[in-house]
Amino acid sequence: MFVRPLLTFLTVAALTVLGNAAASQLQQVTNFGSNPTNVGIFLYRPPNVAASPALIVAIHYCQGTAQAYFSGTQYANLADQHGFLVIYPDAPDSGGCWDVHTTATLTHDSGGDSLGIASAVRYAIANWNVDPNRVFATGTSSGAMMTNVLAGAYPDLFKAGSAFAGVPYGCFAGPNLWNSACATGTISKTPQEWGDLVRSGYPGYTGAYPKMQIWQGTLDTTLNYANFAEGIKQWTNVFGYSTTPISVTSNSPIPNWTRSVYGPNFQAISAAGIDHNIPTQENDVLAWFVEQVPFLS
Repeated sequence: MFVRPLLTFLTVAALTVLGNAAASQLQQVTNFGSNPTNVGIFLYRPPNVAASPALIVAIHYCQGTAQAYFSGTQYANLADQHGFLVIYPDAPDSGGCWDVHTTATLTHDSGGDSLGIASAVRYAIANWNVDPNRVFATGTSSGAMMTNVLAGAYPDLFKAGSAFAGVPYGCFAGPNLWNSACATGTISKTPQEWGDLVRSGYPGYTGAYPKMQIWQGTLDTTLNYANFAEGIKQWTNVFGYSTTPISVTSNSPIPNWTRSVYGPNFQAISAAGIDHNIPTQENDVLAWFVEQVPFLS
């Protein structure tokens, strides 16, 4: 199977340097339900867990692992502060990339990697007293693509998503793990077409969709920056918003990044001068998930 690398060694090294100093370690979880592709599930449980904790599913990039994303991001450190749980899935593919292309993974309860992750979330709600109204997903690159997949195929499980350097839901659909047309930014659809793809992920579903936040660097050539505009078309259609933002804030959350808000359920952050190796903004993600920090105990 051909796998196009989504992160360079430089990025992996940088993530290690910026790694956390969490109080606990990952614990592997098994026998958590239907898992047709054998997704690995690893739990971070902080020393002081809230009585009914929130849950963040933090999804690694291609060529990555659950352990690498645990070590290279700050979600576990924030869990120590706020008492929520973090699930770090581990991709079963030999190259560490997520299945975001098969009809099974793109469709509710039909299989693929997404079903394994969804099963772990259901297990967490049933067995760890997780608050079902505070279940969130975030990821980088291939993990950002999976974040979009989970938002479309399992909108009943997730309340919000934050995707760093990904592509729209369904953009990678096809027979192969790598989709060059999508990666190079040559797939363009109308907002209605993109929105219909999301709605096809869970046929017959009439409930709310998770609020979404997408991030991308303007110099991204691994997953071309053109996908950022396509993602905006997709999620504005899902939420019934105009593709013209209602507010634009420069230097947010950091200098040279621009936050465009399209409504209460969708915002997009463009990172000027940043390539595919976009730094995660964990505190901003946390604020997006709960709209206020700290998490409720």
